[in-house]
Amino acid sequence: MATFELYRRSTIGTCLTETLDELVSSGAVSPELAIQVLVQFDKSMTEALEMQVKSKVNVKGHLHTYRFCDNVWTFILTDATFKSEEIQETLGKVKIVACDSKLLQPQQP
Repeated sequence: MATFELYRRSTIGTCLTETLDELVSSGAVSPELAIQVLVQFDKSMTEALEMQVKSKVNVKGHLHTYRFCDNVWTFILTDATFKSEEIQETLGKVKIVACDSKLLQPQQP
């Protein structure tokens, strides 16, 4: 299964990366094992978001910047309102990164 490394930049991904760096520096784990842990993290995050998250959210805001590079969309929104069935939240500035999930599927010969 192919995965994106996007989730490594999340709070939990950053903490995991920093912890693995410390463990590698102290000699507690090998660099190869640290890489295997990060690859498993990528797979687990992708699978968890795909299979376990069922919520839908509507987003409205002012599009400040957008970019499409290497099949990855990046949107910067200002005064963005996120609305779900349970809650509504407005943020001054938000960055949304979106990738085509079809890129994760094995290619058919």
